Amino acid sequence: MTMKYHTQMSDELSMHLLTTPIVYRLLTFKASPQRTKLVGTILLILFTTVMVTHMVMDEFLLHASTFGLSIYVIATHSLKIISQQVPDPAIRKTLRNISILGMMSFAFGYFVWLIDDWACNILTDVRHTVGIPLAFLFELHGWWHVFTAIGGYIAVAVVDLVITGDVDRDPTDQLAWPVPFAARLMSSSQKSTKQS
Repeated sequence: MTMKYHTQMSDELSMHLLTTPIVYRLLTFKASPQRTKLVGTILLILFTTVMVTHMVMDEFLLHASTFGLSIYVIATHSLKIISQQVPDPAIRKTLRNISILGMMSFAFGYFVWLIDDWACNILTDVRHTVGIPLAFLFELHGWWHVFTAIGGYIAVAVVDLVITGDVDRDPTDQLAWPVPFAARLMSSSQKSTKQS
């Protein structure tokens, strides 16, 4: 095993360290203490099994599919909880739009990560061919981090806002860039579509 292998495993461990606590928070929202302990235990066992299997056997499919499944759980449960917990229709719509932005960012990041894993050697050759300054466009692993960070931030922020009940006003301006900018773009495009 090389340092590169350990660095890669740490990088991939962080994917589950991001999603597992969000999944836990969503699945235990308004749950009994017994259910909370059960969900926590199950997620700990699944997390440990997936990561040990991935690290010891260098098994990619289980790791990638469980990460995709966790994104799906976050997406569906976030939208469900927003519908249930946010009484104001305008704020609910804004939060749904922000959540959809986060899901699209996560999904796009996941997509480019899969392409990067599949076509790493080809992308490296392309980067060497086009050279600087355009080579960064083909650094899909880097773009994966950018889009996953945006999606992860949105997931954490929205889940925190909704679960704590802090949704009595539009939260857009409380969120970090690029979320307010993108939320306003999504809102204005929906308004212009309705007017047409």
